Amino acid sequence: MIQLLLIAARSLWQHKRRTFLLGGAIAGVTGLLVLLAGVSVGVHATMLESATTLMTGHVNVAGFYKVTAGQSAPVVTDYEKVLAVVEREVPELDFVVQRGRGWAALISDTGSTQIGIGGVDIAHETGFKKVVRVSSGRLEDLAKPGSILIFEKQAEKLGVKVGDTLTVSAPTFRGTSNTVDVTVVAIAKNMGLLSQFNIFMQDRALRALYQMNDRATGALHLYLKDLGEAKAVQERLRTSLEKAGYLLLASDPRAFWMKFESVNREDWTGQKLDLTTWEEEISMIQWTLTAIDGLSAVLIAVLMVIICVGIMNIMWITVRERTHEIGTLRAIGMQRTRVLAMFVTEGFLLGLVGTSAGALLGLVVAFLLNALKVPVPEAVQLFLMNDHLVVLPTGRGIFTAITLITGCITAVSVIPSFLAARMKPITAMHHIG
Repeated sequence: MIQLLLIAARSLWQHKRRTFLLGGAIAGVTGLLVLLAGVSVGVHATMLESATTLMTGHVNVAGFYKVTAGQSAPVVTDYEKVLAVVEREVPELDFVVQRGRGWAALISDTGSTQIGIGGVDIAHETGFKKVVRVSSGRLEDLAKPGSILIFEKQAEKLGVKVGDTLTVSAPTFRGTSNTVDVTVVAIAKNMGLLSQFNIFMQDRALRALYQMNDRATGALHLYLKDLGEAKAVQERLRTSLEKAGYLLLASDPRAFWMKFESVNREDWTGQKLDLTTWEEEISMIQWTLTAIDGLSAVLIAVLMVIICVGIMNIMWITVRERTHEIGTLRAIGMQRTRVLAMFVTEGFLLGLVGTSAGALLGLVVAFLLNALKVPVPEAVQLFLMNDHLVVLPTGRGIFTAITLITGCITAVSVIPSFLAARMKPITAMHHIG
C-alpha cells in the first residue's frame, strides 16, 4: 500500500498542472461544503439560542386560567407550588425563569402597534443578557419600576428613543381595560421574527397592567443541562403534576397563543396547566430550518455531481495519455489488479489532499466571516434571528465533507481505472497519442 501511495504521489507530481487545477477545484468545493454546513449549524444555533431565551424554555410549564367558561388568560396561579414539584422531579434542571405573558397595544405620541409582551425580572435573566444586544440605553435599567425594552424596528415605527414614555393598554384577565405608562430604558438590535412582535417590560409593570398578584405568572421556562432531555422531562412532569393533583390540558404541540380559541371553547373554569417543549413553542418558525437544510442538500448534491463528472473526465484523459505507460507496466509483469489499484489510489490521494486543503480554507473563511460580523439584509434577518451571519463549522461537518468528497472521487476513479487495467500490453505499448 505504501508503494502504491508513493507511485500515485509521484504520478500526480509529474502532472503538476493538471493536479493543481483539479485539486484546486476539489478544495473549492470542499471549502464551500464546509461553509454551507457551518451556515446551517450557525442558523440552528442562533435561532435556538434566541428562541429559547426570548420566547420559550427548553420545557415550559404554562397554562390557562378561566374565570368563566368562555374567557381564558395565560396564567399559572400559585406558581411557586408548581415550581416545587418541578424542582423535585427534574434533576436535569439547570435553572428556571418565570415570565409574564400578554398581548397589548403599545402607544406613543405618533403611532401605535399591537405587540406581545413578556414580563422579565432582569436580575435573574442571565441568558437574556447574552442574547439581547442593546443599541441604545442599558439593559440593567430594565430593573427600574415601569421600564420597558423595545427593538429598533418598533422604536422607528413609534418614533421614540430612550427616555421617552409609552402607554401600554390591554384588557385585564378579568375583562376590564387597563393602561400603564412605561419608560423606554433600552432599545435592542432587531432579532428577526422574534423582535417583530415582542417587547419586554419589567415584571412588576406587567403585573400592574394585568392586575396580577405576586403568586401568579405567565409561564415557568425550564432550562435543562441537556437539551436532548426535553421530551423525556415533559412526559415525566406531566405524570408528576397529575399525581400532585393538577389538571392538565390535553397534549397539543402548538405555541400557547395558538391555543386560545380551542381553550375558550372548552367547558371548564379554574386552572389547567399546559406543558410544551421549545420545538412546539417555535413550531411556526421551524420551517425556516427545514428550508435551509433542504437548500443546503440541493446545493451539495449539485456540487457533488459537478465534481464527480469533472473527475471522471479527467481520469479518462489521464488513462488515454498514459496508455503507453500502462502497456509498459503490464509488459514487465504488473498485474491488472495492481494497475487498477494504482489509478484508484491516485484518485484517493488527490481527493484526500484536495479536500483537506479545502476544509482548512473553509475554516479560515468561516473565522474571517465571524470576525467581520458580515451584516445580512433585513429580509434575511427575519429568518436568521440575527443581524449578521454566523458560521459554525463543526468537526463532524468537516469530517463528513472530507469523507464524502474523497469517497466519491475514489469511486468515480474505478471505472476508467478498470478499463485501463483490462488493456492488453501489446496494444497499449503500440498506442500513439
